Amino acid sequence: RTLQSTEDELAAQARLTRDLQDDLLRTRMVEFESLAERLYRTVRQAAKETGKQVRLDIVGGAIEIDRGVLERMVGSFEHLLRNSVAHGIEAPAVRRAVGKDATGRIRIGIAQSGNEVAVEIGDDGAGFDYERIRRRGVERGLVAPEAEPGEAELAQLLFQPGFSTALAVTELAGRGVGLDVVRAEVGAMGGRIETASARGQGTRFRLLLPLTTAVTQVVMLRSGTLTVAVPSTLVEIVRRIDAAQTERAYAGGSVEHDGEAVPFFRLAALLQAGTRGEGAARSHTVVIVRSAAQRVAVHVDEVIGNQEVVVKNVGPQLARLPGLAGVTLLPSGAVALIYNPVALAALYGDEARRLMRRAAPEPAAVADAVPRAPLVLVVDDSLTVRRVTQRVLQREGYRVATAKDGLEALERLAEERPVVLLSDIEMPRMDGFDLLRNVRADERLAGLPVVMITSRIAAKHRDYAIELGADHYLGKPFAEEELLALVARFAGADIPT
Repeated sequence: RTLQSTEDELAAQARLTRDLQDDLLRTRMVEFESLAERLYRTVRQAAKETGKQVRLDIVGGAIEIDRGVLERMVGSFEHLLRNSVAHGIEAPAVRRAVGKDATGRIRIGIAQSGNEVAVEIGDDGAGFDYERIRRRGVERGLVAPEAEPGEAELAQLLFQPGFSTALAVTELAGRGVGLDVVRAEVGAMGGRIETASARGQGTRFRLLLPLTTAVTQVVMLRSGTLTVAVPSTLVEIVRRIDAAQTERAYAGGSVEHDGEAVPFFRLAALLQAGTRGEGAARSHTVVIVRSAAQRVAVHVDEVIGNQEVVVKNVGPQLARLPGLAGVTLLPSGAVALIYNPVALAALYGDEARRLMRRAAPEPAAVADAVPRAPLVLVVDDSLTVRRVTQRVLQREGYRVATAKDGLEALERLAEERPVVLLSDIEMPRMDGFDLLRNVRADERLAGLPVVMITSRIAAKHRDYAIELGADHYLGKPFAEEELLALVARFAGADIPT
């Protein structure tokens, strides 16, 4: 009887805790309409500066969204509205000439689906000028002169850093700063951005965002040596398929589900950390993941289970990684990354398929004939920093070796000489300064470029590193483009593709 009463009390306490948590979460929720005045003001100012007549309508403003999501995304909403006025809506005389109302219309529509909210910003303007986008892409070297990319590919060029089709620089347009930041912000929230445009009819930007980022249910998945979390709201179903179906899925790149061919990926391959699954099992686990109207099937080795977690905001170094929804601390104390596999597939799908096709290693003689990509050694005691830096470099075609401190770095250097060494300063066992001394004392490593990457940005630390022989000193958090430019300069060789 005592045991039963204890269990009843624990269950009652759990219900009380859950009710309290739900009440606290509700206090974080605010209506989208709370931004209305700020958004109306943004459109009025942009219309006044461009001499255009524009009307803004907000539909679904009563839907509640986490205050943290709204505060983080309001800058992106404002930028998209200014873009609609500057690039989308035509001048009154032009609109009348084509039979349109002189006043342009911008519509913000908000709709909720499960634990996601879709914010759609559309206008009835001129739509994308795909030919101008293509010409600007050719001018910037993003499109080959003889290439004929489709409209979807051309639309993606607008999200490239520094890309703009404006003919002149104004307060609202021409700097090429904006849409790339918008996509980075959406990606950092674990969301996605979609575009649609019709010539003469207008353009729509659809942002899919999490309803809340405070507490969420996740499904823990293991793929090879990786264990990651996926929001439960994205998991449609977990299936078991036999070995023959798995082989057909790897060969054809899709798996049948509800009469639909769903794109098929190995989860580890999407994260660029693996190729095929474990061994020859009789059946394999496939998780069908859905975000908005898009589905992907991911092959995993194990579904560990469902957990409720507190989502932590990612730092500036991780914020630009597409598909990364957040980070959480598990009860075991381990850190788990929360991913959106649909967003990963959209960006890394082609690379994942190439990895998945590597069913067996090539013969040594053939492998030796292929030029190897330059090797970069990353030394940092933070696993997160190592992983992020590794992924950034691998995406550019480099091979990457990692070490958690100076002693492990010396072991890596004994195995193969890299083209550049990237090292933190504060590390256990052997810090970055001692590592640098050892490198400069080794004749075999003479001339090896060394870049110190650290949060210790005081002049005395910089001067000391330069005195020991560092080639460059980079502060944390660093800009991804700056790091890649440094590595390319020190590598001094083209990257094999």
